[in-house]
Amino acid sequence: MEFSPARLLEGMPQLPRSGGCYVAFSGGLDSTVLLHALVCIRDRIPGELKAIHIHHGLQSEADAWGDHCRDFAAACDVPYHQVNLALTPSAGESIEALAREARYRVLADLLQSDDWLLTAQHQDDQAETLLLQLLRGSGPAGLAAMAKTSRLGKGWLQRPLLGFTRQALETYARREGLTWVEDPSNRDLGFSRNYLRHEIMPRIQVHWPAASATLSRSAGLCADAQVLIDELAAEDLQRCRGSASGRLSVKSLSRLSEPRIRSLLRHWVLEQGAAAPGYRHLQRMLDECVLGRADASPLVGWGGMEVRRYRDDLFLGPRLLPHDAGLCLSWNGEAALTLPSGLGRLEVSLSEHGVDAEAWQNGRIEVRFRRGGERCRPAGDGFHRSLKQLFQTWGVPPWMRDRIPLIFLDGELAVIPGFAVCQPFASAEGGAAVKLYWSEVGPIKRSGSGGLELT
Repeated sequence: MEFSPARLLEGMPQLPRSGGCYVAFSGGLDSTVLLHALVCIRDRIPGELKAIHIHHGLQSEADAWGDHCRDFAAACDVPYHQVNLALTPSAGESIEALAREARYRVLADLLQSDDWLLTAQHQDDQAETLLLQLLRGSGPAGLAAMAKTSRLGKGWLQRPLLGFTRQALETYARREGLTWVEDPSNRDLGFSRNYLRHEIMPRIQVHWPAASATLSRSAGLCADAQVLIDELAAEDLQRCRGSASGRLSVKSLSRLSEPRIRSLLRHWVLEQGAAAPGYRHLQRMLDECVLGRADASPLVGWGGMEVRRYRDDLFLGPRLLPHDAGLCLSWNGEAALTLPSGLGRLEVSLSEHGVDAEAWQNGRIEVRFRRGGERCRPAGDGFHRSLKQLFQTWGVPPWMRDRIPLIFLDGELAVIPGFAVCQPFASAEGGAAVKLYWSEVGPIKRSGSGGLELT
């Protein structure tokens, strides 16, 4: 398809009048064509057109590219904004992935409600992305490649060039006498996309000239299929909710077919804002957490996250940091106390119910953790019980029991924050009291109904 500003406008959504319209402008061929064409139809775009350039600081020519982009935007009478990054890749880290993640993070933070970011990926980029995802063993979500429209931060991301080939864009650029910058790293065959672009795609297109268009169509069909999969997973999620918010019921999950379980697990993880696990991790969750022995203690971790099982519930949370259960912290009981190893924060306030204020003010306060043998008679309960028994009654997962702070007064267990005040430290009816709050406790927090829920 021949490219023109008019054809670009035909494929763009109706932009809201209240928002801005940003163009991600690298200075390369694709973004140069996009910005130039948008300038030609500026009167048809409701929001103000602006160019934003991300200076990654990874190339010696980066300063010159920024100057070129500034001059081009000025010639087009388009406001220009440049963001300078100082990226330092770690050994073995993908420079491509690092730059892409940093770039989209900056752009997402920039957008406000009703703002649009327009990027210049085209049909050939879409075809390459589909092939790369195939080679990585991706399912429909990965094979859907790049969506034409999606959310980004508070605003929206639009890729209006996905219907045009790179050749059509270059033909337009040369006809209009446009100039652009060439990134030498785009010729480095050490990068998978470059190898595919320069070595593989030309050979494919000799035999299948329309390969980019047909592969892009396949990506669109995969995107449609993923929408249906997500809709089914959302329905399954409602039927498989666990005993508290954020959990899944193993019993309910086990009634589904294995493909539906994997799909639901992926949907559940994404719904809670975590990175999607790969197929291998999804299969381990299925085999170990859902279909595994009821008396097992499965743990599946990836990317800083963990899935565990306790009783009929699956739990998702951040990876637990190493913790010294023998730690003992002195506390004045007034200022908030931040606990080590991501175990949260303790705070106090005056209250009508809680710890006796006089005992609190005059006692020696220590924060310890369970070592074994601790007992407590919760206020209002007639029996002393071990912490193990109490934690079982309260439904506290085993992996969290040694991580719950215990408050000792003068050497005796007085408070299990968020759970109970032990006798004889509870305040009398109508007496002055102090209430303890345990917050920001990583993978669990106290819920209003008295249970535990994931954060």
